[in-house]
Amino acid sequence: MTRAQLRALTLKEGEVAGAHEAGNPVLDPQPKEEQRSFPPVSDAACQAVLDIRGGERASAVVSQEFNWKGDIWGGGSTLAAYEDGKAQQAFARLKQALGTCRSYEGTAWMGKFKTTLTVVQPLIVGDESVRFLETIPMGPEHPGDRNEQFTVVRAGNTIVTFRKLNLGGSASFPSDLIHRQVERLREAQRP
Repeated sequence: MTRAQLRALTLKEGEVAGAHEAGNPVLDPQPKEEQRSFPPVSDAACQAVLDIRGGERASAVVSQEFNWKGDIWGGGSTLAAYEDGKAQQAFARLKQALGTCRSYEGTAWMGKFKTTLTVVQPLIVGDESVRFLETIPMGPEHPGDRNEQFTVVRAGNTIVTFRKLNLGGSASFPSDLIHRQVERLREAQRP
């Protein structure tokens, strides 16, 4: 699948209940020369998780931002298309990496951070799926932890990652939207 095909399969305005007036923009990846690069995180297995959830080795990638009324944290999705058989290989690497990745340290826009990763019960969707929670303690100036839940689903030759952010609580990306997006990707790949 091409980037244009992935874009055409994203969720459209009116399909996302409670969406903010700004809508749910679809974004192409920044050109490599414009991306800010950060050093790899402290654990190689955890770096593999980050790379796969971001579509690092995919042949085409788009992302979509989701902002709901009354929810200041929002969420997003990353749709990544792979050449034949490569999505299956990437997903196998993801599952293997999740078997050992428990915590890691890294540097991001906000500076240095330490994250713990917890695998949780997956949503039954697509050809295979995993779900995990990444937690960053925010310190005394911000009560509560930064929790981001990731649901990663393989549908044929695509891998789609859904993320939902919350501070001091927990939240999941709406499962009806996950099912709708995954089914759309599966339908597009049927002969």
